[in-house]
Amino acid sequence: MTAVVDPMTLPTFEAVCVTGKDHDCGATSGELHAEEELTRWIAEHCAETGHDFYHRTTRATLRADSGAWQ
Repeated sequence: MTAVVDPMTLPTFEAVCVTGKDHDCGATSGELHAEEELTRWIAEHCAETGHDFYHRTTRATLRADSGAWQ
């Protein structure tokens, strides 16, 4: 069994601001298709708010090939 990234689809990146004492800020970048865009969003949010902790999610479409394993 193998699972490979589908080269015909773009990965998505998303960040959520988790800065906060009583609760997370919760601001989200939304789904972006370039890691540089995500970094820019984080930098802008940090500059505006001073928030410095984020969760990042990276998603990709995979193609499974069961091969000999079925």
